[in-house]
Amino acid sequence: MVKAIIIGSGIGGLATAIRLARQGISVDVYESSERAGGKISERNFDGFRFDTGPSLLTLPALVLELLDDDLQFPVKKLEIITKYFYEDGTRLSAYNNVQELASEIGEKLQIPASRVTNYLQKASTVYDLTADLFIFGSFHQLKNLLKFKTLKTLLNFRKLQAFSNLHDFNQHELGEKRLVQLFDRYATYNGSNPYKTPATLSVISHLEHNIGAFIPEEGMFKVTESLMQQAVRLGVTFHFGQPVRKVETVNDKAQGVWVDTVFVPAEIVVSDVDIHRFYSSLLPDSRRLAKITKEERSSSALIFYWGMNGNFPELDIHNIFFSADYQEEFNHLFSMKDVFDDPTVYIYISSKYRKLDAPEGFENWFVMINAPADVGQNWDEIVERSRRKILEKLERILGKKLSKTIVNEEVLSPPEIAKQTGSVNGSIYGSSSNSRYASFNRHANFRRDISGLYFVGGSVHPGGGIPLCLSSARIVDGLVKEQLLKIKK
Repeated sequence: MVKAIIIGSGIGGLATAIRLARQGISVDVYESSERAGGKISERNFDGFRFDTGPSLLTLPALVLELLDDDLQFPVKKLEIITKYFYEDGTRLSAYNNVQELASEIGEKLQIPASRVTNYLQKASTVYDLTADLFIFGSFHQLKNLLKFKTLKTLLNFRKLQAFSNLHDFNQHELGEKRLVQLFDRYATYNGSNPYKTPATLSVISHLEHNIGAFIPEEGMFKVTESLMQQAVRLGVTFHFGQPVRKVETVNDKAQGVWVDTVFVPAEIVVSDVDIHRFYSSLLPDSRRLAKITKEERSSSALIFYWGMNGNFPELDIHNIFFSADYQEEFNHLFSMKDVFDDPTVYIYISSKYRKLDAPEGFENWFVMINAPADVGQNWDEIVERSRRKILEKLERILGKKLSKTIVNEEVLSPPEIAKQTGSVNGSIYGSSSNSRYASFNRHANFRRDISGLYFVGGSVHPGGGIPLCLSSARIVDGLVKEQLLKIKK
């Protein structure tokens, strides 16, 4: 039987394990931590439960298609995706229904509702033109570049707005400052800067608003839990607390891995670790590492897990409190490598829909701001300063004293994110997309010069976030099938 080793059990690694096991391959997963899931994990303390990473699910079918019928879990389509709060007192509810969203924005911002529907229609076109090649396929393979749909994409390349940055495109299409800021925010979904990232990223708004935003009824950790159950059912063996030390290759073929001093042979090796770490330690390659190092790292996050005494009906499951100076916030993040004193604050409250996540009469607040990659900053000072500024901002906009309602607190900063997830510098998405060539620069899901070596996860093609990591697993599944067919011949 063909054997595969997967290094890491983030969502990309779990999905790959399931897909390869269904091919009849014997799969072993080696994970340095004591549990699976990577960034999709949970924290429990003093009666509060928190999802620790992604808090929203788009394209849920990509998860559910991996599961047997009895392991599939119910997902809730959100009526209100996000509530937005601005410093000038404006409050917007981003409804899941596009017409309701457009009406809400038109009424609150005094602009034609058609401006929103036209924008989302263009975002839909971008998705249709890019999905097969840039999301669900690999443009690193010549056969994919020769497909008819690829020709269609090339003929309509102008519509992708690849040479405009997202902010300038939004300014041109939407005009109204608060609305531009709302759609600029989607750059942060892969840790990028809307003032630099290509306008092609408008596609993210299509996934969320045109297709829909969902959440598992039992919390985001249900994604990890269900994938683990499925993998184990298919015979996948997990080795927790056992980091891979080195990938072994001989004569341009993957041979297996070293776990401590033990060599474990395998015909297929799949890496689900940060590509920077892969080339710095698992398969040292100074040339490739130098290329990756030149790319600007994505942003990180500073997260406060707050157990709150009280209920806050003015808040929803997802809430955004915008900075009054968005451009300066990103200047701090990417140029000054610091947290702006007026950060945009995101609050996710899963107890709004899953009551068990907080004691009765309490709420669990996942409070996050964008943070720079860790380059040795004084994080104790940044955490203390940011906590104070966050509370000042929330109390000012909500008109409530909040500091005394915090009954429990835990903090997660970029150095801890790096330690817990293996993300180099705490950069959640590996390299940022702050370049018009970012998509082309992402590492392929395979190596042309080393047979049997593959890559999945957020730091390689097609990128970060749950749908893209799952897509990387689907791509590798197809590549492995091709490899095995060649062997049989």
